[in-house]
Amino acid sequence: MNYQPLAERLRPKTLDDYIGQKHLVGPGAVIRRMIESGNISSFILWGPPGVGKTTLARIIAEHTQVPFYTLSAVTSGVKEVRDVLERCKQDAQSVFSKGRPILFIDEIHRFNKSQQDSLLGAVENGTVTLIGATTENPSFEVIRPLLSRAQVYVLNPLDKDDLLQLLDHAVKTDAMFKNLQVRVEQTTALLRYSGGDARKLLNILDLIYQSLAPGEPMVINDDVVTSRLQQNPMAFDKDGEMHYDIISAFIKSIRGSDPDAAVYWLARLIEGGEDPKFIARRLCISAAEDIGLANPNALLLANATFDIIQKIGWPEGRIPLSECTIYLAASAKSNSAYMAINAAQQLVAATGNAPVPLHLRNAPTKLMKQLGYGKDYKYAHDFPGHFVNQEYMPQQLHHPQLWVPQDNPAENVMRARQQGRWHPDEQ
Repeated sequence: MNYQPLAERLRPKTLDDYIGQKHLVGPGAVIRRMIESGNISSFILWGPPGVGKTTLARIIAEHTQVPFYTLSAVTSGVKEVRDVLERCKQDAQSVFSKGRPILFIDEIHRFNKSQQDSLLGAVENGTVTLIGATTENPSFEVIRPLLSRAQVYVLNPLDKDDLLQLLDHAVKTDAMFKNLQVRVEQTTALLRYSGGDARKLLNILDLIYQSLAPGEPMVINDDVVTSRLQQNPMAFDKDGEMHYDIISAFIKSIRGSDPDAAVYWLARLIEGGEDPKFIARRLCISAAEDIGLANPNALLLANATFDIIQKIGWPEGRIPLSECTIYLAASAKSNSAYMAINAAQQLVAATGNAPVPLHLRNAPTKLMKQLGYGKDYKYAHDFPGHFVNQEYMPQQLHHPQLWVPQDNPAENVMRARQQGRWHPDEQ
């Protein structure tokens, strides 16, 4: 008899057993209302591994009386999609049907455009309700027509309380622990290595259990967790979640200006069969977030890398990926643009929809002009140096500084230029 992993044995079958994502499945939340009413609309679940995407789809399957089909984007081609859609069409037309069939597609981000196009007509004409699950941003990976017909719901990593609830549930309910003395002494390492991922936490418990001698109590503390993972890290990563740890190490090596380590982790990603577009996308993010204004050419190179790997294919695409990785790692670093947009979004969240100053408003009609729209606006190009001192933010905000230049040659030049424009008397 094959051993069934703890994570699979404890997979919830009802919303009452489901842990986390209260914003979606808590009392009165949108997905709970859909399940309770039986009126399921098309949607895409976006979130990291181990937060309950597939489980939520299975719970919907358990609670609905309609036909429920599952496809994996990893193993299914256009033919498989069309075959399933044909069965869905027959089900929808059947006099015995109790509702529109549901098609769940795991890892929908791995479907190419033609595969997604084959879904579009069935979703548009109501043949099928689509539920997709993805770890990637649907805005990048799902075609726009399909995305416009499916609401996107974001699932968050499980927090500390969620993971502790899961630990308690596992120890108290699973048969593995029934005749076993379990002592939970510390949970810091367990929570840290789990990283908000329920499957990781349960895999760690599985790993500790499998290392016990007959009659030995199961002790959970920081030393035990750390030592077991060091002895057998791949057992912990049964379903490939270490991929996310490797991409994390890859990006942090670039951020830390270590090209040797960055290329090493790049090789690990390549040898692991990672999608080169996934790597290139991460390079674009790193170029904007970690190099930023210290070297704007980094973003241009990262974007060019993304384009070129789609043109030249694989395995040659590994060469521009390596070139870009080394360039980013060796480049000057700044996160001032990243910090600026964070600060700006926090300001907007705290102050609400502050009105646009009248002089900055557009005035396409006579009435708007009469109301003062655009009045007293100064056109910067009419002034020396193409600059004029005027207020560009809502007055009640008192113009806080959101972009703070950092100490690198490029931003030092930008800082001096801004100082000369806005505070010439202080130079």
